[in-house]
Amino acid sequence: MPSFWRSTRFRVAVLACVLSGVALGAVSVWFVLQEQRRLDEAATQLADAHADAIVQLMNNGARPADLWLLVRDSIYEVKDSRGTSLASCPVLRETTLATAGAEVILRPFQFDAEDRASVGCLPELRALDGELSLQVVHADSGDSKYEIFAAARVDREGQAALDSVRTVLTFGVPGVALLIGVIAWLAVRRSLRPVEAIRGEVAEIGAHDLSRRVPDPRTGDEIARLAGTMNTMLERLDEAVTRQSRFTSDASHELRTPLASLRTQFEVLLAHPDRFDWRHACRNALLDITRLQDLVADLVLLGKLDHAGPGRLGPVPLSEVVDAVAAGRAEIAVSGNPVVRGHRSRLERLVRNLVDNAERHAASRIVVEVSVVDGWAVLAVTDDGPGVPEADRQRVFDRFVRLDDARAGDDGGSGLGLAIVADIARAHGGTAGLDGASRFVVRLPELKTS
Repeated sequence: MPSFWRSTRFRVAVLACVLSGVALGAVSVWFVLQEQRRLDEAATQLADAHADAIVQLMNNGARPADLWLLVRDSIYEVKDSRGTSLASCPVLRETTLATAGAEVILRPFQFDAEDRASVGCLPELRALDGELSLQVVHADSGDSKYEIFAAARVDREGQAALDSVRTVLTFGVPGVALLIGVIAWLAVRRSLRPVEAIRGEVAEIGAHDLSRRVPDPRTGDEIARLAGTMNTMLERLDEAVTRQSRFTSDASHELRTPLASLRTQFEVLLAHPDRFDWRHACRNALLDITRLQDLVADLVLLGKLDHAGPGRLGPVPLSEVVDAVAAGRAEIAVSGNPVVRGHRSRLERLVRNLVDNAERHAASRIVVEVSVVDGWAVLAVTDDGPGVPEADRQRVFDRFVRLDDARAGDDGGSGLGLAIVADIARAHGGTAGLDGASRFVVRLPELKTS
């Protein structure tokens, strides 16, 4: 239950309910006040018109006692200067409009006949139904001074309609706000259903079953993009785990060979010390140890390239790297002297591995070329050996891949040299590949220097 109160759909629903309630309530209050003001202003204008009409009649010579015949629909009272009531409409024959002090009634105001005390209005008007607007006018007629009180009822139909609207809004606004909250809850629940499906699928995916993918809602929205990102991440994770598993298996196999050889040699020596040459046995053991050391160094370098990139980068003239590594071992042809942004020792390792691979397979000639092609620094190492079969050209840069003829030789290598070349080139933003059977080409972005 606590998780429900913290859920996104509950919080969104409550927020939508509160905001809609506040907004609808504010609009409803504003509407009711505006309509009430309109009704009150209409009553005030009508009372003012009644007062003006009575003043005009009296100025034209009409007697106060005859006013009810002339202004039948008006609520009025006429008083002289001494406060004596001279005339009033029939509805006021038993009451008066002018019993309050002048400071109260000398300005237009409204009051409710059903609730006089709460608004400070005239208690004598309890008998009148509805709301009234009162106007007070002082008039002169010859030597006589009069005080005229005129009132007008607020439109009863309009007031009744407004009261009905007020009642509807009082109960309707909370209901509509609650309905909006429910709709928001349902909409958010429907929108988050794919997210829950993604969460459930990810929760069930284990380290040994990374081939599974989260469901794609195919809606083209943010959730679909999230599903696509999750699937891409799972694909990369699957590839990384598969690569790591394969790498661990291959590495353990490669390490097992020199270790087994060392153990066998020492076991034989200990079992038959008088039958073997210790010097020869130690030289063989030293070769196996060197091979083991080189293999471990290659594994460490590959691990660094996988996790840390090429390292500290700077401008490196590629021709200088080639001269430092390949001079005396191969023919060097430089065209353009390109400069790349890279790690010098890693680039030297790249050239060394390519030259070592060429030496391992060349018959008599190795050529190292450096050139610039379309903004790329190109390093090509070519040998006159038998070359790589076309079927193996895609996988020759994979880790621990050694072709059958290489394995047949005594110095076939560990199968990591070309893999290191490919990883170094990739870490520098370049590529490594084969252009023909025995031409290895590395392309690196050229660094533009002023």
